[in-house]
Amino acid sequence: MNEEKLVGKLVGEKNLEAMVQRLDRLTQDEARQTGAQILKVVHGLVKNMKVVMDGEKIRQACLSLGVEDISL
Repeated sequence: MNEEKLVGKLVGEKNLEAMVQRLDRLTQDEARQTGAQILKVVHGLVKNMKVVMDGEKIRQACLSLGVEDISL
């Protein structure tokens, strides 16, 4: 007797199908949460990169005006 039939007899076919569907939903939820976390990280990186790029633009503008020390 294979494992599926044994589990099916022990918990019943309907319960087994319900467990598989629940596991599938949990897996999908976990994938969505992981995707959301990745998007948060990427958004933070893009935001930080923008700050760095804007700072470099300010530095270049100050240098072009002859201002060498732009520390605040």
